[in-house]
Amino acid sequence: MLKAELRKKYIQKRKALSTDEAFLLSQKIFENFIQYFNPKESEKVHVFIPIPARMEIDTQIFIDYFLAQNIRVYVPKIVADKLIAIEIFEDTVFETNSWGISEPVSNDDSGENYFHYVITPLLYCDKKGNRVGYGKGFYDGLFQSISSETKKIGVNYFDPDEYVDDVWENDIPLDYLVTPTDVLSFLSGLE
Repeated sequence: MLKAELRKKYIQKRKALSTDEAFLLSQKIFENFIQYFNPKESEKVHVFIPIPARMEIDTQIFIDYFLAQNIRVYVPKIVADKLIAIEIFEDTVFETNSWGISEPVSNDDSGENYFHYVITPLLYCDKKGNRVGYGKGFYDGLFQSISSETKKIGVNYFDPDEYVDDVWENDIPLDYLVTPTDVLSFLSGLE
């Protein structure tokens, strides 16, 4: 299936979820992530902040846990059409941007290029790790700029069933997908 078709299909599937369903599924995704990856104190995690209007996975659950466990947390911010990584703390001040995304007021790029995990937003991910996002390419740019050792992890309410037919040369696949029911690895035994 083409990305545009998958994008449309999974936006509709998300819209069909109630707020309570989305929260419960997000909680299961969080639990699967913690159980499988077991992040440790001082590790570095880059995690997106969800857009509530788009019914994205509630990653605030992840962020609260990471901060409580002294896991270093970085969040994305778009500055001059580039995604930068800003380290956040309990007292970080946030504001809502024009896309409805809460982001740090600061524009200070951490300059970090090694993360243990990058928790990645998506609309869909197929069984090969090919991700369908909103089509802006911000995460492909991020993936190109970080260490190849970083685990690129997608989170989604839905399990993969169709394949993405129009994968582009610059598309960088995910290493893992975490759903409410499973953690899928796309590393082919390279773990």
